[in-house]
Amino acid sequence: MENYDYTNKTMLAPMVRIGTLPMRLLALEYGADLVYTPEIVDKGIVGAERIVHPDNGTVDYQVRGVSVFKTHPSEKSRLVFQIGSANAELALQAALTVKQDVSTIDLNCGCPKRFSIHGGMGAALMEEPEKLCGILRTLVQGTGLPVTCKIRIFEDRQKTLDLVKMIEKTGVKALAVHCRYRDERPRDPGHWDRFKEIVEAVSIPVIANGDVTEYSKIAQVRELTGVKGVMIARGAQSNVSVFRKEGLVPHLEIVRQYIRKAMETRNLHSNTKYVLMQIFAPDFTKDPHYRPLCDAKTFRAICQVFGMVEELDAWEASQKAQGFPYDVDTHPKRTVAPVAAAEEKVAESDASFCPPASISTTTATAKRKIDDVENAQDEKVVETKSAEVVESETKEETGPPAAKVAKTTTSDGSSSQPTPADTPQPVDLE
Repeated sequence: MENYDYTNKTMLAPMVRIGTLPMRLLALEYGADLVYTPEIVDKGIVGAERIVHPDNGTVDYQVRGVSVFKTHPSEKSRLVFQIGSANAELALQAALTVKQDVSTIDLNCGCPKRFSIHGGMGAALMEEPEKLCGILRTLVQGTGLPVTCKIRIFEDRQKTLDLVKMIEKTGVKALAVHCRYRDERPRDPGHWDRFKEIVEAVSIPVIANGDVTEYSKIAQVRELTGVKGVMIARGAQSNVSVFRKEGLVPHLEIVRQYIRKAMETRNLHSNTKYVLMQIFAPDFTKDPHYRPLCDAKTFRAICQVFGMVEELDAWEASQKAQGFPYDVDTHPKRTVAPVAAAEEKVAESDASFCPPASISTTTATAKRKIDDVENAQDEKVVETKSAEVVESETKEETGPPAAKVAKTTTSDGSSSQPTPADTPQPVDLE
């Protein structure tokens, strides 16, 4: 097991649905030293089938034909696989499933969303430090890979310092710290003043996350706090060339580059559209391309919006000539439980939703209302998932184990988080 040198390194933060393969590959091309996968819940990938696609070399982990995680050998040495878990054994199984295709395993201990906390994962683990450290020790001892974790901070400074010291003793190689409290969101200023005391409390590298939205802030946070590495989320979502010291690449050029990567990797249309809409929001929602993008129902329609149909035609012709797949619009067919099928129907009905251009001028009060609505949606998802688990338990004697795994996956291969694929909802990115 090699120790990675985090000194002066920058990295793409784990972002639900955003950090799929096309975004990670672009981040590396523009100078990121490490890239994180979106959080993938342990049960969602345990038992997955590993498939290598000969046309582009991508490695696809599928459960009953549904992509859960896709990677490419070119990113392996710089890829951190983030697990969402509240169970040491399941976390280890998930890590061992993907071990041959990643360089590091990271445990998510900072996600504040209710659907994560409800399952005892994410930020909920910070309130159970013994469980958190138990999972980390199991991963450190059982994976044969470097292990890290990502946390938030408590308002209580001493409580935070006590936690990071416990985490260090598990044998993790680095600690990423998002400088916000559990209930704070991106609109709330991060607490950069807390990094230095954490750096001084442990001997392992500390990675700063929060409010690093442009290249100039990378050096700034290092100098002020003494952190070894810096992690970027929102800045990279808006323009992934944020890692480029020469400055940002024009917005539409980034959009077209992303579409090309999505085409080359055969990223599913629903995830591609979702990411593109996040790239436009909130600063470019008045751009003339935005409304047609909202209306695009297929990958070809997306290409039409950005004048890339000829490129798509050439790629499809090449794929057909070699006998390779070229469809990036169709979700794989699968057997789903009635509740899961109902969820998919809701997601499809929301697929064309597009926030008004005025969203960029939304007031703080309105944003809080949006959060309330989103949290209410999360609660409904949790209730639905709970009902689904009960149903699966009653059928445990006769139902195949794989069916339980498939129920926790999504159809766009980005994450097992329950978010409608095309709906540009407010996302807690960091």
